[in-house]
Amino acid sequence: MHHVKALRTGRRSGSLLEFAAVWVVLLLLLATGCASTPSDTAFRFEVREGLNQNYFLREDKTAAHLLLRSGRNPRIVAAFPAGNSGTGVWFGPIAAAADWVLDSPLKAKSSNDSQGRPRHGIEFDTSISAPTLIPKQAVLSNVRVLRDYDQYAMVPTELVVAPTIADNTVTWARDRLDGAPGYQLGLEVLDGSVAPNGTITAGPDGRIALRVTATTGDTPLTPLSGSELLNGRERPLDGAKNTLTFLSYREKFLAGSWRFNTYFGRDTLISMMLLKPVLAHEAIEAGIRSVLTRLSPEGQVAHEESLSEYAVLTNKRKSGTLSGAPIFDYNMVDENYLLAPVAAAHLLDDPAGAERASAYLRAPLDNSAVLLGQALVRNLRLVTSTTAAFADEPRYGNLIALQPGRDSGEWRDSGIGLGGGRYPYDVNAILAPAALEATARLLDHGVLDPFLTADDRLELSFAAAAAKTWRAEAPRLFTVTRDAEQARAAVASYAGKIGVTAQEALASLDNNPITFPAIALDANGAPIPITHSDDTFDLLFGAPPPDVLDKQVRAMFRPFPLGLITEAGLVVANPVFADPALQSQFTNHDYHGTVVWSWVQAALASGLNRQLDRTDLPQPVRDRLVNAQRTLWDAIKAAESMANSELWSWRFDNGRYRVAPFGASEADVTESNAAQLWSSVYLAITPPS
Repeated sequence: MHHVKALRTGRRSGSLLEFAAVWVVLLLLLATGCASTPSDTAFRFEVREGLNQNYFLREDKTAAHLLLRSGRNPRIVAAFPAGNSGTGVWFGPIAAAADWVLDSPLKAKSSNDSQGRPRHGIEFDTSISAPTLIPKQAVLSNVRVLRDYDQYAMVPTELVVAPTIADNTVTWARDRLDGAPGYQLGLEVLDGSVAPNGTITAGPDGRIALRVTATTGDTPLTPLSGSELLNGRERPLDGAKNTLTFLSYREKFLAGSWRFNTYFGRDTLISMMLLKPVLAHEAIEAGIRSVLTRLSPEGQVAHEESLSEYAVLTNKRKSGTLSGAPIFDYNMVDENYLLAPVAAAHLLDDPAGAERASAYLRAPLDNSAVLLGQALVRNLRLVTSTTAAFADEPRYGNLIALQPGRDSGEWRDSGIGLGGGRYPYDVNAILAPAALEATARLLDHGVLDPFLTADDRLELSFAAAAAKTWRAEAPRLFTVTRDAEQARAAVASYAGKIGVTAQEALASLDNNPITFPAIALDANGAPIPITHSDDTFDLLFGAPPPDVLDKQVRAMFRPFPLGLITEAGLVVANPVFADPALQSQFTNHDYHGTVVWSWVQAALASGLNRQLDRTDLPQPVRDRLVNAQRTLWDAIKAAESMANSELWSWRFDNGRYRVAPFGASEADVTESNAAQLWSSVYLAITPPS
């Protein structure tokens, strides 16, 4: 703008020759893309994890996450919140491991496709010390296609595009399957050369230097930041604030980058709950609105959405149509029981939220005549109807099961996350009764009155009594007990198998039996004997009796490999009492194995704070909770560099558990997101003094 203003002043006073010269300068500025110059106001940060170098940029209409993967299998991935889209190139193996170097910072890059339609993305320079780079596969599409290729080396044939090679540049570009503006990835070789087959050879200095452009034609989202996002009470944690800012938009909060740059119901609801003390009210309400907007007609909470080209691809396979209309996944069951507790916490328990509740619930859903309050009632009716059978007859067959044909249905949503179980502990023992209790509170308060029919009111009136039955009867179905001798033998055997010491775990045993809740029940109602961290939800949403609370905390804070706590963090599962086949599926290389998830530790820290605010705890129970709190925060601080990541692993070295980035090992089944929404919640969780 300053250039234009100066040029306009010259026009009024200068000669014709000066006028012509000015416009030549203007044209040159435009031609060289002055809009691509790094801006002083651009939001940028970086995260390094193992072999992955992650660079984030939000500027003008660009929001982008660049991942440079070093090592022997290099790759470049650019992921965009716009449409959850991305471009990436995977190179063939190189003889010796090498590191990428970012030679110039990311800058926003906008260009037009061959039809004059805008694409927005990034441009940067990077180099690597390697004799050759052979592009094995380029993928330009929705990020779900990219992550499938990264994990399974498969890409739909209709999405494959051949490169164009000209003037020392390799370019991949194409429209979306439905003809909408698509994607572009270009590698201009600055040091080295390109062969006709696309092989890139290093220059005389042994390095390959590239200028990379990556753009998407999908529609940009509307950022949330500053006072629209945070209320000023957040902790001064730059990494967490950067993560949250990059993932926050008016339309939705994104689950994590680079692999999940879109809405996830569970991630949104848990993050809203944990971040509630520091989020601006508009941000909390945007998050809850995004969930209500995506409810099914029956009131189910959407787990994930298929957008842009992934929606086109899915519709093409299902019906032969090229429709980009979003497709919502309702295959998870836990999220249906998370909405009510989170909504009640904001609309009833927060004074400002309660003051705004009436106006908020009377607002329409996006592009709909349905009001937010009506949508919320739809979910609450689902809660009461799906819990009625167990409330009437509390047996395992009336518990909430995974959907038919599914091997996952709650946050442990990898195929083996529940060890083959069908009835998850967290959903049945904690979330279902918590949702019923929240439903009863919302009904009693009267905030729902404008949206209730007589039939709604009758249906919801059963919630309070049903909650009591669920609280009393569901947990006992999951109880597992091992006598002290069995426990000692299991710990010694498992410790030897995984190469860790058993000394501290064995020392924590006395002659009393060990009792813990199973991670799930199998199809016959038998407990799956894997210890786990899911009682965290009870500390966060419930008020367990002091003796129950004491047992929950003791079970989680026993030393691994008896319990869950290590110096590298609290692992989310422990198969010490399971058979060898299950033990081999719950390792520190498995996504929901003996690994540490950042949000679980944050939720547990928040839950401990919440329970310690109670006035009914006997002093011995309070003391044990305080000790657990200190132990947890020691572990959190030990892995502080990983706190904003999705999860991490560990290695046992010289008698200690040490943090290891998940995805850094070739044995890891996938890699962690460098920026994860629910890992930013430490902004709202204060360590003990």
